[in-house]
Amino acid sequence: MDNTRKRLSDILHQLAEIDYVHPEDIPNIDLYMDQVLTFLDQELGTVREATEDKAMTKTMINNYTKNQILPSPEKKKYSRDHMLNLIFIYYLKNFLSMKDIKNILDPINERYFGSDEGLGFYDIYSAMVGYESKVANDVTKDIIRKYNLSKEAFMEQDEESRNELQEFTFICELAFDVFVKKMMIEQFIAGREAKSEDENSTKEKPKESK
Repeated sequence: MDNTRKRLSDILHQLAEIDYVHPEDIPNIDLYMDQVLTFLDQELGTVREATEDKAMTKTMINNYTKNQILPSPEKKKYSRDHMLNLIFIYYLKNFLSMKDIKNILDPINERYFGSDEGLGFYDIYSAMVGYESKVANDVTKDIIRKYNLSKEAFMEQDEESRNELQEFTFICELAFDVFVKKMMIEQFIAGREAKSEDENSTKEKPKESK
């Protein structure tokens, strides 16, 4: 097994061990900052980047609140809906700007944050976990397909050059996939912003006198 194949095997093994924060594991009581940080660090351990000492820091959470990405805590305590927000932020911040994250979460927070009746933030998070779990196997299959495709490249080169170029091809395939999906999210957000601006402009436009 070449080095690339071994690394792929290790990565897929890690991927299989990745687990979402189970909805039922999120405390339904208000927590202080230190308790929030401890919970996130423990629960996001399987998805935390190798370079991260902590899943989140006090400074980060305070900045999310300051920039109105995260609703303000009540008397320095964070509710379950705050925790759910922070989990969404953690996943999104790895490839989206804070502005885009705010645009994604704002309408959901406005309608569902702290809701005591009907559909709540907890219900939304539970549904998202269910959907993502269903596609996890497809993600693994797609990675393997990209790897197999990369092994067909540069076959005419000598072994050392071929292995190097095939590994580069595999990384580029994965990077392009991330780039396209990130671009789709950004375009979707931009389209929604433009629609909202048009609607506001229509509302503010004075009526013509007859």
